Amino acid sequence: MLNQIDEQFSVRLVCRNCRDEIPNIIEDFSSGDLVCGDCGLVLGDRIVDTRSEWRTFADSEGDDPSRVGNSANPFLDGDQLDTLIVRGNNDAGLSRHLNRTQGRAKDQQHQSALIHGYQEITALCGAFDIPKSIVDIAKQLYKKVTDENLQRGRSNDAVIAVCIFQACRQSGAPRTFKEICALTKVSLKEVSRTLKVLKDKFKDDTTLTSSKDLLERFCSNLKLDNEVWRIATILNNSAADLENISGKNPTSIASACIFMASQLVGQSRDAKLISKISGIGEPTIKSTYKILYTHRKELLIADIMDRNPKALESNLTQP
Repeated sequence: MLNQIDEQFSVRLVCRNCRDEIPNIIEDFSSGDLVCGDCGLVLGDRIVDTRSEWRTFADSEGDDPSRVGNSANPFLDGDQLDTLIVRGNNDAGLSRHLNRTQGRAKDQQHQSALIHGYQEITALCGAFDIPKSIVDIAKQLYKKVTDENLQRGRSNDAVIAVCIFQACRQSGAPRTFKEICALTKVSLKEVSRTLKVLKDKFKDDTTLTSSKDLLERFCSNLKLDNEVWRIATILNNSAADLENISGKNPTSIASACIFMASQLVGQSRDAKLISKISGIGEPTIKSTYKILYTHRKELLIADIMDRNPKALESNLTQP
């Protein structure tokens, strides 16, 4: 119940024809009218539509959400409400001059550099089917390097390559240096040199990728089942204690372990195919496999031979 003061100062809109205590008032925003839903009497006009604007001015039919603007980009600075001056043809070069002046602004140059770098990272990662989560980490690293002006005097392509390399490591899906170099078309020497300079700015360790990190991806690309991956992982862990193999490249060790594990269970993959997937030469894979074969008595433990009846030492080819 309203008291006397509330009744005096409150405003109630009712239909003067129906006079209902609970009026059925409809806001018709298409015509800008307030209409009684029972008798159709127009109670007011020129009302303001306070809803979001979803009108479309495109050639195609349907709503055009772009009318409310794009969402903020978390990888760019500022409020992102800048106005871009485009070049025109009918204003005696005034818009062209203003566009050039705007482009010289320091903040505008920084934003343009970031956007160009993000586009490069997105395009390169898309070519390798790298997940969006890793792409976002690479963009964050690139922004960190750019904001602190660490890329001065270094190739921007090399900086992007290092950011993608480090993003893959931080996400638990590492790529080898050769894979990153093949993706970005940057030399291994340039990537290594840039990584040495930037590694102190990255939170995580930037040491070489271990062979264990590569096994699952290589097995997947070779269409080998989980059992081959399990055996290759055991071989890799056991091979780490071998004196003759300690100085080998992690990618070479992973390739040789897969080569041996696939033969052991009868799902043999030749060295040429493994070389194509891993980027390691056939002679290197075979020489590393020769070391594993020499120590096969130590490597083929009960966890391998007893758990899988298909695992036979006789399946191994003699190097």
